[in-house]
Amino acid sequence: MSAAPAARLRGLLRPLLLASGTLLLAVGFAVLGGEVREGETEAFDMALLKWAMAFRADHPAFSAAMRDLSGVGSTTVLTFLTVATCGYLALSRRRLSALLVALSIGSAALLVGSLKALFGRLRPDASYAELVQHGLSFPSGHASMSAVVFLTLGALVARTHRRVSERIYILAGAATLALLVGVSRVALGVHWATDVLGGWAFGTAWAALWLLVASHWARRGGGAAPSAGGTDDESAASGEGGAPQ
Repeated sequence: MSAAPAARLRGLLRPLLLASGTLLLAVGFAVLGGEVREGETEAFDMALLKWAMAFRADHPAFSAAMRDLSGVGSTTVLTFLTVATCGYLALSRRRLSALLVALSIGSAALLVGSLKALFGRLRPDASYAELVQHGLSFPSGHASMSAVVFLTLGALVARTHRRVSERIYILAGAATLALLVGVSRVALGVHWATDVLGGWAFGTAWAALWLLVASHWARRGGGAAPSAGGTDDESAASGEGGAPQ
């Protein structure tokens, strides 16, 4: 197969695979949410909650590490990263990219709040928790927003590298950060395990959905995801700047 047809085939397969993955994650979230509302996950959640409490009691240093990891997914840290990224993109004359990043993360935050209100699930009892936190539980805000922010920013960084191994490494690092933040919430007893699973599913699906939006815009000549060092206008004029891969 010549280079041109192969490139076209990859250009068709990537959005298709991304869309399929997004749909599967959305369905998984819906199924899990239904199980949560019906109380089918109670035994699983309680078993992990008790195990985490016992593990913290036997390993005091573990609690400190989990607090640190939880802080990585805090509203303060994620907001700072988002604002800093959007500011950099705007200064680099990639204003459309900055707008898409801001819309994807801002809309995710609003939707997480709406989903929490919809499910109305209470957090674990404070007697099981390392620290007391208020608010509703499903899906986990830390897990959801960490997945959205870290995967979105990871994709932006990854697409500035041409080697597949480098892109995989960057995206794996972003995913690991989101994973560790979610684990910390269960380990600290402030969320049920299924809250975190739901948060990961939602956050990953939402990040993938907005990558599809950026890819679609770029194919239409909008330059939503310009190549490294280029502006939105330059990418649109040259036909470059596919969505982050």
